[in-house]
Amino acid sequence: MHRFLIVIEKAENNYSAYCPDLPGCVATGTTREEAENNMHGAVKMHIEGIIEDNLPIPQSQSIAEYVAV
Repeated sequence: MHRFLIVIEKAENNYSAYCPDLPGCVATGTTREEAENNMHGAVKMHIEGIIEDNLPIPQSQSIAEYVAV
């Protein structure tokens, strides 16, 4: 099993998501939950493509943290 950080952002009329460790792996949804579910599928498909191409699966390098100001 591989774990990857995803970032979900509120857009004007929907939500968008991406994975910093998998360039080009993105998804959208009308709700936060839908964007998260769609992103799960996008990451799964992205990894399956990497495996089919016999490429190494990238190691997750991204870290998220909140700061209080």
